[in-house]
Amino acid sequence: MKSPPKRRLGDRPDGRRLRSLDPLFCVAPYIMKNRSGSSNFFSGSININQADKYIREKRRENMPGLGMLHFFIATYIRTVSQKPALNRFISGQKIYARHDIEVNLTVKKELTVAGQETAVKVRFEHTDTIYDVYKKIQAVVAEAKKKGDSNSFDRAARLFRLIPGLVLKFVVFLLEIMDYFGVLPRALLNVSPFHGSIFISDLGSVGLPSVNHHLYDFGNIPIFLCFGVKSRKSSNKTEDNLSRFIDFTITIDERICDGFYFSGVLRLVQKIFNNPNMLDHLPETVVLDVD
Repeated sequence: MKSPPKRRLGDRPDGRRLRSLDPLFCVAPYIMKNRSGSSNFFSGSININQADKYIREKRRENMPGLGMLHFFIATYIRTVSQKPALNRFISGQKIYARHDIEVNLTVKKELTVAGQETAVKVRFEHTDTIYDVYKKIQAVVAEAKKKGDSNSFDRAARLFRLIPGLVLKFVVFLLEIMDYFGVLPRALLNVSPFHGSIFISDLGSVGLPSVNHHLYDFGNIPIFLCFGVKSRKSSNKTEDNLSRFIDFTITIDERICDGFYFSGVLRLVQKIFNNPNMLDHLPETVVLDVD
């Protein structure tokens, strides 16, 4: 693995500007100015027979609570380590490669209608295995489920709530301007649920199917992944060989990579679901994005 490039003028606290992309990529953010208008929606269904078996084995190996959420996150991390364009983002009409892998999630403190909802951001390394993902997710979710304002997002949201509406609208406008020019403080980037590599929603945990979720124009998250409940489907036309599947949806900012690249991403994801033991070990190499 090569050393990451040094920070240069025009880079941001959360990413480095990519300067060697094809002209079409460089021009596209000026034509398609917003993430909501640059979104591609993809839905699919993936066989989880091997993943389910793998998760049950890991639970018996003293990893209680390991589930499909951990598996999807570990799969995403391993994919980014080989397909780094997946971790790009657009800001200020420029394309950046994100320094870290930052996964955003929503967490319900209590599974009740009145239960407080919060957001968490978990930072990962490109070399993290399923064991690293499990430890980090369990620790962050346990902290987030504590009563009251248990994390930095809760406290920041409470602070913004105290600001009068008209003033808050102006504050958000200033934050958007600062973000456009890449001068938003790192402290705010760290707590913002609108900045990160991906937002993942485990709708299956509350008994719902996957939905096509929009991307946020505020912030810089380029991908939203939802997956729903498990189902059994026939693997052939005779209905005598039922397999387990999960339906999922991906909303992706089309300005970060082209369709050919994304097809390679999906092939790698399929490979991991078929061979989940890959997630036990460090990747042989970590591929860096272009300069």
